[in-house]
Amino acid sequence: MDNRRKMFTPIFNQYNWDDELQSIYRITEADVQRALAREKRSLADFKALISPAAAPFLEQLAGMSRLATQKRFGKTIQLYAPLYLSNECQNICTYCGFSLDNKIPRKTLTAIELLQEINVLKEMGYRHVLLVTGEAKKQVGMPYFRKMLPLVKQHFQQISMEVQPLDMEDYMELHALGVNTILVYQETYHREDYRKHHLKGKKANFEYRLECPDRIGAAGIHKIGVGALLGLDDWRTDSFFAALHLQYLEKTYWKSRFSVSFPRLRPHAGGMQPKTTITDRELVQLICAWRLFNGEVELSMSTRESPRFRDHIISLGITAISAGSKTNPGGYAVEPQSLEQFEIDDSRSPEQMTSAIRQAGYEPVWKDWDHALNAL
Repeated sequence: MDNRRKMFTPIFNQYNWDDELQSIYRITEADVQRALAREKRSLADFKALISPAAAPFLEQLAGMSRLATQKRFGKTIQLYAPLYLSNECQNICTYCGFSLDNKIPRKTLTAIELLQEINVLKEMGYRHVLLVTGEAKKQVGMPYFRKMLPLVKQHFQQISMEVQPLDMEDYMELHALGVNTILVYQETYHREDYRKHHLKGKKANFEYRLECPDRIGAAGIHKIGVGALLGLDDWRTDSFFAALHLQYLEKTYWKSRFSVSFPRLRPHAGGMQPKTTITDRELVQLICAWRLFNGEVELSMSTRESPRFRDHIISLGITAISAGSKTNPGGYAVEPQSLEQFEIDDSRSPEQMTSAIRQAGYEPVWKDWDHALNAL
């Protein structure tokens, strides 16, 4: 690997968490009005739109976000499903049901079990799958992926992965094996609190995780997903740093596409209480602020949220949504009753979700990528 290539860390180190937090909470109504009036918005404008001062402007934010999303993406919502390959994990993380210190049955899918899960997802209509594992290099490292990805590629036009951070050469190999999207969330950009929540394992290395999107981009992956776990620390400040990160990535890896997700802390085995909470209204504000800050980025919503909230947000800025999700390995067919990574709130089937999407006046899309495009 060429260690001389550009990385996000030097840019990140120019900013101070406490300074940014204070600046967000000092923003005035006039700052928000100026941000709303601009056609192209800066990071400073994004801070204004996620600030408490922007709360009274939520209706205006929502209307502008709806129009901006339709202008770029039309009235479409992409559907995807997570497929958990394993709950093995060598990390101790305070907020995760798969944490090494949680005494739970561990499971890694075999090739036969993987095909059973795939068949269920295909019957649901899915053509886009998100492969998820815990962070356990021995059980679910590159040798495992080399064996399983060719099986997955036979059945899905779009393959995304959310796995442990890897080296650039590994991402290049995943790309060659058919993966077109890699998601990696920093969880929190607050360095000190990050250490409090990641007590053991490779994930405890803040800088290695922070530079993971750089390695993904340098490997030529088609799409990169970023975000923060809302509730580990101040959600507004974490969102500012995620926006700073995305802005850097778009300039540096301009051939790639990007997505942002909005996971709120959910109950899990050995659970913890969020340090801060983000209400439904605040989450709508955040999603709309992201859309007005960046008209090109894809915004994704998982089944962590309630049916009512997800139905409401369809027309306000998101572009991708999951349905019928299981967050445990084997959850669709092999071991439906095994422990999930976190509790879902929207248990509707893909058929029910597509009906809700159409009732909102939108069209469900089952894929936005095809293997044939890899040849272009």
